[in-house]
Amino acid sequence: MSAPSSLLIDRTATPIGELLLVADDDGALHAIDWTDHEDRLHRLLRLHHPGGCDLRPATDPGGLTRAMDAYFAGELAVIDRLPVRTGGTDFQRAVWAALRGIPCGSTVTYRELAALAGRPAAVRAAGHANGANPVSIVVPCHRVIGSAGALTGYGGGIERKGWLLDHEGAPRPGRPPNRFPYRSPD
Repeated sequence: MSAPSSLLIDRTATPIGELLLVADDDGALHAIDWTDHEDRLHRLLRLHHPGGCDLRPATDPGGLTRAMDAYFAGELAVIDRLPVRTGGTDFQRAVWAALRGIPCGSTVTYRELAALAGRPAAVRAAGHANGANPVSIVVPCHRVIGSAGALTGYGGGIERKGWLLDHEGAPRPGRPPNRFPYRSPD
């Protein structure tokens, strides 16, 4: 994938913090992260676009900000249709494709994720690829849990991971699904 010379960046408030969205002129997502993790977003962009690219402020590039707002308002399936364009190794892209295949309201273990990516013995590598995912939420790395059902490793924080799983109605051991009502982040 050739690196675009510039990408578009927008910010949107959510019930669990401000979200950054990075897209290209075609409306494909290149990165999503939380503003309190903006350094990681820039690091991942440099990794996936080694030639570098400028970030230009934009309002709702390709309708992506509006789509993420709809997701947080309860229209969960909207993220399934959003275009994503990332770099990464062949294995990382296989893991990220497997993540997109996990239905909303479901979870898988790291072992199951490795199998879904076609490399059942590569559990740790699948975990690393999951952690290197630049498009949080849309490539739903939050749907991966520990083998005993524990919430583990989410770059945005375990509290956000729990909120996202509850928002999507995913069952969690010892805790029934809890759909949080949308609250305006004002």
